[in-house]
Amino acid sequence: MGKPINRTISVAPMLDWTDKHCRYFLRQISQHALLYTEMVTTGAIIFGKGDYLAFNQEEHPVALQLGGSDPTDMARCAVNAQKYGYDEVNINVGCPSDRVQNGRFGACLMAEPETVAACIKSMQAEVDIPVTVKSRIGIDEMDEYQDLTRFIDVVAASGCETFIVHARKAWLKGLSPKQNRDVPPLMYDRVYQLKQEFPDLHISLNGGVKTLDEVQLHLEHLDGVMIGREVYSNPYILAAVDQRFYQGNCVSKTRAEVVMAMLPYVERQIAQGARPWHIARHMLGLFQGQPGGRIWRRYLSQNGTKANVGVELLTDALDVLLEAQSKAEQFQSEMIG
Repeated sequence: MGKPINRTISVAPMLDWTDKHCRYFLRQISQHALLYTEMVTTGAIIFGKGDYLAFNQEEHPVALQLGGSDPTDMARCAVNAQKYGYDEVNINVGCPSDRVQNGRFGACLMAEPETVAACIKSMQAEVDIPVTVKSRIGIDEMDEYQDLTRFIDVVAASGCETFIVHARKAWLKGLSPKQNRDVPPLMYDRVYQLKQEFPDLHISLNGGVKTLDEVQLHLEHLDGVMIGREVYSNPYILAAVDQRFYQGNCVSKTRAEVVMAMLPYVERQIAQGARPWHIARHMLGLFQGQPGGRIWRRYLSQNGTKANVGVELLTDALDVLLEAQSKAEQFQSEMIG
């Protein structure tokens, strides 16, 4: 096994969202939160024409989430991930989509713990970095606590020491992936119980976490908390993570400083053929809940996809935001006066 990762706080793998641009942006806000890639399939890595493993060195600590079920292919991809410099490889045993089921990976593998165990063994035989599992608490009618503990028992026996558990079951039939993120009820107590029964395993919780106060409460029972959609819609929630959970002495960047820190990166990516919108779309929520937040989102959305737009997309959006904030403060001052 590789060096241990402090995984107290992590950002969930989210398809179409947590690409390398998103992760670079989030790293400007927190230096310590563990970041996960979007799920990448073994087929894409082995047979795809693109470079599906590329990431920025500034993203560390960063983990690759891998989708697959063939032990040989999984080991091959884990070797590639280690060569690229990833800090961890995570096996997706939680995605409920039909496309994923047809490829025989994701949440349907909860019914095949022996297959997951075989993948763990094959991967750990070839790499030194940690191999972890992200699962649900159950699937379809296989949703009793005993079903979950059997899955954990079998997979842990293969050498897996870290599990991230989404505290909802997944309905593989009848619910869409979107519905599976909201409709099945959250059962945090079941994940707490899991940690009590397997105290030597590192257990993190995922699902429905919206505030750092909630994170604190979960950490009274568990080893880590993974935050998903809340981070994407309100990324500045990560600004307090380093000092609160990692005892860091670094001073968090302001929102405006985060924007300015992104400018060199945007320039580099434009030079390599990326469009500013590919990056800016991940930054829409940066001023969530702040005066002018809607103006920031609207400016980026209306101008981000225009032809020939450059790095000034962000600086102009920031100028418009700051001007709106200044006018609002002036108006408030006059009303008080």
